Amino acid sequence: MLIQHIGHAEFLITLESGFRVVTDPYDASTGYPVQKIEADGVLVSHHHHDHDAVENVTGHPQIIDYAGLHTFAPDVKVTGILADHDDAEGAKRGKTLLFLLEAEDLRVAHLGDLGCLLDADQLEALGQVDILMLPVGGFFTIDAAQAKEVIDQLDPRIVIPMHYKTEYNADWPIGPVEDFTGLFDPAQVRKGGQALRVTRGDLACQPRIVVL
Repeated sequence: MLIQHIGHAEFLITLESGFRVVTDPYDASTGYPVQKIEADGVLVSHHHHDHDAVENVTGHPQIIDYAGLHTFAPDVKVTGILADHDDAEGAKRGKTLLFLLEAEDLRVAHLGDLGCLLDADQLEALGQVDILMLPVGGFFTIDAAQAKEVIDQLDPRIVIPMHYKTEYNADWPIGPVEDFTGLFDPAQVRKGGQALRVTRGDLACQPRIVVL
């Protein structure tokens, strides 16, 4: 499995079979350069402009934007789990979806715009997570400290932070990734890679926190 962070909450996950999944594609209003990406499947956690620009995904992808169990392919399963986009049971910003992608004997979770800690039902639905894509910037989502609490809840093997301040969204009221990575031993953090390639066999050899 190859995981590339396109920007914000958008990732491209490419399986050994060539099957490609895009998560939360953003539009130009985010400030990030927009890329046209071909994919077989798209996961949309919620319908805000910075997460649902499916027009930028080419090909004829299957789009998943609702809760439940879905099958992209016989060996590619996705579970959508409803969660709150804020700390007021959705009263401020509505709902978001948490996605669990199961493929190649790996369990990959993308937590959308999660706005609070996980409850018991969500933890049970996610189960043991190998790779976790986690918002860390705060204001619109959980912040760095809450993100660390979610890691304590799930105990994933690898964490890839997302949804934080960069040069592209410098005027957004969210924090930089350093607010999050600074909560961990520097020896646990790897920064600067273009992509993460991981298999079940080498999972234990990977860094804990990976900033792509």
